[in-house]
Amino acid sequence: MSDLVTFGETMLRLSPPGDERLETADEYVVRAAGAESNVAVAAQRLGLDSTWLSKLPDSPVGRRVTGELGSHGVDTDIVWSDEGRQGTYYLESGDTPRGNNVIYDRADAAITTATPDELATDRIEAAEAFHTTGITPALSDTLEATTETVLERATAAGTLTTFDLNYRSKLWSPESAKATLETLFPLIDVLVVAQRDAETVLDRTGEAASIARELDDAFDFEVTILTRGTDPALALADGTVYEQPTFEATSAHPVGTGDSFVGGFLSQYVGGGSVEDSLEYAAATAALKRSIPGDIAVVTPREVEAVIDGGTADISR
Repeated sequence: MSDLVTFGETMLRLSPPGDERLETADEYVVRAAGAESNVAVAAQRLGLDSTWLSKLPDSPVGRRVTGELGSHGVDTDIVWSDEGRQGTYYLESGDTPRGNNVIYDRADAAITTATPDELATDRIEAAEAFHTTGITPALSDTLEATTETVLERATAAGTLTTFDLNYRSKLWSPESAKATLETLFPLIDVLVVAQRDAETVLDRTGEAASIARELDDAFDFEVTILTRGTDPALALADGTVYEQPTFEATSAHPVGTGDSFVGGFLSQYVGGGSVEDSLEYAAATAALKRSIPGDIAVVTPREVEAVIDGGTADISR
């Protein structure tokens, strides 16, 4: 039995080395990249037995995904398909004033046709926790229905359900996202949402604590977490508000930071940790991720604890 099961799409990320432009690059670094699998890897590396469920093309590029996730210890339970393709995205990195640019190429991916009956939902029902994000129901009408059904099965089984709103404007409008996601909220125990998404998608404005209380009053979450970029993250649980400042970190590799935060939080909370301690672990994991290329937090508990204790290493001998 897994401690944590996640479900969603994982793409292959193609990035030119350094700050090379996509249109002039003649080589790319290839890495697996997906919100839910990023969470599974972070949690696995930090002590949870994690499984990722998905649907992939039965092809070398599909197996490239499972091979990378498996190298971090994550168990993968895949519906292998002869139809549909492997989604990809291109990331062009650039310092100010360019910034980073993401181009998705994920239409007709195999995952978009995944149904509850072909997924190993028995693994979700037997797990301590199940995690998915707002990206998954945005990918297709089929996945919108599948996400709801899978969350219903998890809830009925008594599995802790966790959900990162993870709004993507290139997938759907704020109005469509709000209409869909608020139908899922009654099935969710732990909600993670960036404050900017709470404002843009959920029409909640004001101080972070007020937004968290409004969401809790409306949907009765076990824990409501608001992330705020470089400002302290905030969690509301049983009427108590906890704030966790960010740890000092580089801005070199920001992609995947939010997933690392969630994976760090779940690695402690699912194992019985307090909200306060889990939030601190989440912030330290996110800080470490910003120094690591790719979408995945290749970290260890010892490194996370060193950040919490105030330690940084220039050279480890």
